[in-house]
Amino acid sequence: MADEKSCGAIVFTYVNGVRKYVIIRGTGNYKEYYGFPKGHVESGETEVETALREVKEETGLDVTLIEGFRTVDEHFLAREGRPNDRKTNVHFLAEYQGQELVAQESEVSEIVLMDYDEAMECIKYEESRRELTEAENYLNARETTGEK
Repeated sequence: MADEKSCGAIVFTYVNGVRKYVIIRGTGNYKEYYGFPKGHVESGETEVETALREVKEETGLDVTLIEGFRTVDEHFLAREGRPNDRKTNVHFLAEYQGQELVAQESEVSEIVLMDYDEAMECIKYEESRRELTEAENYLNARETTGEK
């Protein structure tokens, strides 16, 4: 059994007062995949370093991580024909403002800003839907208490 680990972020911004999430679409075999920027941890990197690097590489964004949010998804890669290999995805929550989205051509075919409901409609993997819901609930709770 092999273990793989990827880190990334659920990235958001506000457009005319509405929270919008950065949703990417992959390339090649992953062209139907809508999700969040993430990638493999490189030797010597922390989870946070990986997440910030991958967001920058895949979207061109310099983001600010939101303290206190970290979500983990572990699953076996049966859908990729590797039923004995385990994949761990770690996502942080990050915000950006006033930057242009630039897709990394080799890995990202499209970047779209979507509100929560739009993103939930196009994201097909249940794990990613759960993570987005956790992020939305976390941000809503912060706004209720007046945190920014």
